[in-house]
Amino acid sequence: MHNNHIKYMEEALTEARTALVQGEFPVGCVITRNNQIVARGHRTNSRNHANELDHAEVTALRTLFTKNAAADDSPLTVYSTMEPCLMCFATLILNNVRTIVYAYEDAMGGGTSLDFTSLPPLYRDMQITIIPHVLRQESLALFKDFFTNPQTNYWPDSLLSQYTLNQP
Repeated sequence: MHNNHIKYMEEALTEARTALVQGEFPVGCVITRNNQIVARGHRTNSRNHANELDHAEVTALRTLFTKNAAADDSPLTVYSTMEPCLMCFATLILNNVRTIVYAYEDAMGGGTSLDFTSLPPLYRDMQITIIPHVLRQESLALFKDFFTNPQTNYWPDSLLSQYTLNQP
């Protein structure tokens, strides 16, 4: 496994731990360009299903745009502790992300297995690299902590919760 993938996923895990401490769904994200971190973020507003817009990837992209770092058109790499959902996946690729590295698969809503061949040309012609399961066990441990917390009210009896709690 590429050392940079581990290094940047560890940074994403730090973001996920911050979310967990705040009682949020423990997803963290780091965006890199030319092997430099240009933005980071973690999930917010997940308690009581407050909204489904403030995903870690979207939060990190907002940080990138706030810093005006999006002006450089070099391809971006995203490191996320959970496989991006369909919303985040589409948002990432439309914002020049060409490599997505994730730790833990989203059995309920993961979007990275989308079949591009049946999509319109804007998406169909994009070349995206997906690298799954980098530091998967470390990320899984955070999700297990989240779903075993009796105060958790975000997807508590979902397919994702059941899948996660049944992982060795």
